[in-house]
Amino acid sequence: MDYETVSAEAFGASLRGIGLNILTRDVQAMSGRLVQVFGMTAHRVSADFAIMRYGAEVFQLHSDGTYGANPLLGLLPENPPRGAGVEIRLYDTDPDEAFDKADAAGFTVLQPPTDKPHGLRECYLLCPDGYAWVPSRPL
Repeated sequence: MDYETVSAEAFGASLRGIGLNILTRDVQAMSGRLVQVFGMTAHRVSADFAIMRYGAEVFQLHSDGTYGANPLLGLLPENPPRGAGVEIRLYDTDPDEAFDKADAAGFTVLQPPTDKPHGLRECYLLCPDGYAWVPSRPL
């Protein structure tokens, strides 16, 4: 699928399994951070929407304005953090490399790269919208 030219209808109809849709105040800034720190690919980036690719996985970024008739909009806090309690785990990203890029991209380091007893080396990076991004690799 060509994510740069696919229609909204065709893209929506192609989605399967579980989906991730992240609400952000600034789609362009968030997509740039994800590309810079985690090596993701951003498609169709606009002020309202972006298709993000992480390996073979696809997810979406949406601005608040695109949620005008969505029942979730009324639950969003006025002040960050918005994503409290959400961990987005990136199992194919080197946590040390992401840690090195995080500050320059506006992330807050909650935990530097650490070897964990569950067999992963991971770090916790909080984006300005309050989502915890957790790059991880097997030990």
